[in-house]
Amino acid sequence: MNAMADGLMGKPALRARLGFEPGLVLRMHGMRRSGNHAIASWLQRNAPEGGALFLNNCRRGAHPLDAFASAEVNDRKLATDKAQADLAAYGAEVGDGGLLLISYEDHSPAQDRPRKPLSGHFDRGLIDHEVLVYRGFLNWAASLTKKLEPNEGYSVSRRMAVILRGVDLYADLLGEVIEGGDAVTICYDRWVADAGYRAERLAALGLDLRDNGLGQVTRYGGGSSFQKEAAESGELATDRRFVEMMQNPLYQAVLQIAARDETLVARIQTLFPADAEILGRIARENPISGEVVL
Repeated sequence: MNAMADGLMGKPALRARLGFEPGLVLRMHGMRRSGNHAIASWLQRNAPEGGALFLNNCRRGAHPLDAFASAEVNDRKLATDKAQADLAAYGAEVGDGGLLLISYEDHSPAQDRPRKPLSGHFDRGLIDHEVLVYRGFLNWAASLTKKLEPNEGYSVSRRMAVILRGVDLYADLLGEVIEGGDAVTICYDRWVADAGYRAERLAALGLDLRDNGLGQVTRYGGGSSFQKEAAESGELATDRRFVEMMQNPLYQAVLQIAARDETLVARIQTLFPADAEILGRIARENPISGEVVL
């Protein structure tokens, strides 16, 4: 069976490739360092029939069953080479009616165009819900900066370029969240803090509540950038990352630039007004004294 056949025959056609017939197909989008993997773990733990296959960080423009960076079955990480070699054998553990969760990082549904589909030949009609994961700007940018900081292979200029490209994509994603549409949105900040919000988001996806805890800290991307030894997600002080980074010169530079992006700040104002207020104060400051001798 080839990738083109998936859409022609519907979800039953996926059985030969997956090892099970999905009862629910979700395509999740979120910026790196936005809690994507914690939320993916939670979705798996609340999967229909108790079974799930998670295809992590799929490559843009390719069929996700052929282009995933790593995979999990029932919240258990698989060796990537083995999963790619025999996906159906691992997928058989899920069972018919289970969840197929496909994830993309630093991409969004707006980039899914007819001539350049985000998921290649995978039929969009098989996707039950698009899921948009997003996080408050100050903590997200702090986590991304912290993650890139120890990378000795990147110059400061290259790190800044990666971060600012991320900021631009982040603004696009917030725009999609604000526009609404059919996507189910999940705010990581609220997801961490509010069990009621988590339950409501599961209901929006048509999932029964099986396990509404925060789960274990996932180790994708090195796990938490700030608390390497934390085992439980509830131990993470994810709402204070920006405070820890405020004296970091690279982070300060990112905030100075972001504070002057009117579109970005307007979108942050809509979703995270406290972050926008801090950015507004930064924009009103003069970062270079007029007394500097040139």
